[in-house]
Amino acid sequence: MAEKSDSISIKNWSHKDQPREKLRDKGKSTLSDAELIAIILGSGNRDESAVALSQRILASVNHNLNELGKLTLKQLMAFKGIGEAKAISILAMMELGRRRRGEEALKKQKISSSVSVFELMQPVIGELPHEEFWIIYLNNSNKVIQKHQLSKGGITGTLVDVRLVLKNALEVGAVALILVHNHPSGTLKPSEADKNLTQKLKTAAASLDIKVLDHLIITEKAYFSFADEQCL
Repeated sequence: MAEKSDSISIKNWSHKDQPREKLRDKGKSTLSDAELIAIILGSGNRDESAVALSQRILASVNHNLNELGKLTLKQLMAFKGIGEAKAISILAMMELGRRRRGEEALKKQKISSSVSVFELMQPVIGELPHEEFWIIYLNNSNKVIQKHQLSKGGITGTLVDVRLVLKNALEVGAVALILVHNHPSGTLKPSEADKNLTQKLKTAAASLDIKVLDHLIITEKAYFSFADEQCL
């Protein structure tokens, strides 16, 4: 996975084009997205610096970091100057950012609104190309006991076993549930299957004195809340 030695090394850049020194001397917040990525890359190619290469990669996704995070190893390696090692470094960087968002949301463990559910789960399932169904188990203070992936499906659907949902609720001592799944298509409109499943789980949980507080459909940038829309 070694990169070609004919690339422009970071030590040979002009002073104004040295993001490592800029970060050291002026702080990380002063760097552009391209400069931060350039530090990860370390070098560009024969014709351009790492900053210029990073700018070109960002331009391909309209300077949107969320879109950058969706690029595959193969797509990254299509850029001149990006070999396997650099592509993997970019993927690792984006994954760390995604995990940090998830951890920051998890610190706000008390669920107070549909927004807090979205903040917790969007980094997990909001950008997936397939559908996943998750259950958030809560205690009597509406604090998260556990978030659990119940099933993973294809582009258009996933299967949910009500018995497994309630079995796990009893095992962790949950008194309330929030259902969450994503729509890779981007549509926020619940299907009839979504509505039927929500009512089925609500009825089954009620028999065990467990409340279903909400069901969220999550996309990359938005969500639909059954509770907010009075569909529960």
